[in-house]
Amino acid sequence: MTTEVILVKAGQLLLSLSILVVLHELGHFIPAKLFKTRVEKFYLFFDPWFSLFKIKKGETEYGVGWLPLGGYVKISGMIDESMDKEQLAKPPQPWEFRAKPAWQRLIIMIGGVTVNILLAFFIYAMLLWHYGESYLPVSEVKYGIQADSLAKSIGIKDGDKILTIDHRAIKSFESIPGDIILHEAKSIQVDRDGQEVNIPIPEGFVRGLLKQKVPFAMPRFPFVADSVLAGSAAAKVNVQKGDQLVAINGLAVPYYNDFAKEIRKHKNESVIVSVLRGKDTINMSAQLSEKGEFGVYPKIPFTYATKHFTFLESFPAGFNKGIDKLMDYVRQFRLIFVSKEVKVTESVGGFGSIANLFPEVWDWVSFWQLTAFLSIILAFMNILPIPALDGGHVLFLLYEIITGRKPSEKFLEYAQIVGMVLLFSVLLFANGLDIWRSISKWFS
Repeated sequence: MTTEVILVKAGQLLLSLSILVVLHELGHFIPAKLFKTRVEKFYLFFDPWFSLFKIKKGETEYGVGWLPLGGYVKISGMIDESMDKEQLAKPPQPWEFRAKPAWQRLIIMIGGVTVNILLAFFIYAMLLWHYGESYLPVSEVKYGIQADSLAKSIGIKDGDKILTIDHRAIKSFESIPGDIILHEAKSIQVDRDGQEVNIPIPEGFVRGLLKQKVPFAMPRFPFVADSVLAGSAAAKVNVQKGDQLVAINGLAVPYYNDFAKEIRKHKNESVIVSVLRGKDTINMSAQLSEKGEFGVYPKIPFTYATKHFTFLESFPAGFNKGIDKLMDYVRQFRLIFVSKEVKVTESVGGFGSIANLFPEVWDWVSFWQLTAFLSIILAFMNILPIPALDGGHVLFLLYEIITGRKPSEKFLEYAQIVGMVLLFSVLLFANGLDIWRSISKWFS
């Protein structure tokens, strides 16, 4: 991975997390102010020992820390990561968090998660309104699939047409891997030369899907030239739009995937490329670059289905998409604990893994789609009933509301410490896995 790619990915991650953290903390800040609770600090990123920037307005210090692991608002009279025992030792003041009614404290605590969920709904709605929703219908994959080694290991063959998963109809070709994982599918039904074949999914296949970064099957199609890159090997031998590339050195490559795989074997070599032009077969002698590139962009023979939304229609559609993404993530999270095929060490990652989700070039559509998804993840993880997370505070507040008894400040103090130790341990573990994977990849 080049330095430029690393910087692009890191830049997208930093911007995305900055947006999510600031809005999450605003979700706490605004209701705290509405309930006349003093907010002492509002920070993007953490500021141990020093901050990059800070300014005080009224009773609140606004700043940017140097440690980009999140952000925080420090609310007076609240047991949080600051562990301000000196303040808590004094009698409660009217402007403090601990002096407010339980229902107000509850609203303040769920504010961040609420904002993250609403933000995801809004982003999805705006994307659907502006771009619509496009997908490749399974029925459009009329030339069958190109199966990788994982797919072939369970009996899927090149040219198979995937029909159903566990005999359930599949709408979108792109959703097939996710459907298999989330539903822990037991079988795949394919059309093979006009006959329906049932392929059982053995143990280990889902784990394989989770580990690999590319789909286990791609739609295949004939390689018909749509355009030719100027100055490329193809341009030098006069490949034209509409030519169908069918062979390399006499070896038949009837589909684009076959051509792309074979051409890479001949880097920096002279090859004979056979093309069909009308009814004529033309053999062209081409000198390939050291990267093995020929320089032809294929014509995509598929019609993608696109559903468009009006401005008003986009909001319920964005809500539904957000809910679907949340439920999918909850199912994936559940698999870590209940599935024998999902290993924690292979499914958990830190900031490096998140950064790798972003594309290698800056793409605003992908950026906003990932930001919406990360907003959902942030909301879900924060609402887990773990001390030091919003969900832990919510759990204790619900206990107080239901029983009428408030947990002692000493108990909340210890719970906060346990939660912080747990969170930092998970953080170190996840990012340590990223480092280990990078080292393993470097020496492999």
